[in-house]
Amino acid sequence: MAQTDPELLLLLDLLDEAFDKKSWHGPNLRGSIRGVSARQAAWRVFPDRHNIWEYALHAAYWKYVVRRRITGEKRGSFLLPGSNFFARPTELSEAAWKADVAILIAQHQDLRRAVLELPRDLRQNARKWSATMHLIRGSAAHDLYHAGQNPPLAQALSGLTRHPLPDSPQGGGLSVLRILRALRF
Repeated sequence: MAQTDPELLLLLDLLDEAFDKKSWHGPNLRGSIRGVSARQAAWRVFPDRHNIWEYALHAAYWKYVVRRRITGEKRGSFLLPGSNFFARPTELSEAAWKADVAILIAQHQDLRRAVLELPRDLRQNARKWSATMHLIRGSAAHDLYHAGQNPPLAQALSGLTRHPLPDSPQGGGLSVLRILRALRF
């Protein structure tokens, strides 16, 4: 049933293009973290800003929330204690980074399954169906939002390690950091 439903297939395509399938718009979320090391994922532009690692788990958490909302699941079943943003890393290692990326991938797969299993009669209630589609589309948009944040963070760290910040406040490196801060990275 769901496999032949064009509306559900469109929603799945939207989720997948934003997460891990080739698309015309540039990097998707998984592509934006591909090849990122634990060190890069843990780096912060400023102490009060999130890092790539935290964005990855944040995206995983919101995939869980969307799934929970469209299935009626109760709160409190996310793999990690807390909500929204999770302070990371707790351990700076490639294994810990890969384990958290695996959480993101698993949450995406769980959300896909939930979309495929949506009851057909849900469409009979226009308000509920509209709200459900809104949540699913929003999940894809959320992935793309963070997919756009990750490459500049990784590139900024790469640039700073190749060209350390000069002592002068007028140095080029500080300008990059000011721009990133202004963009709320």
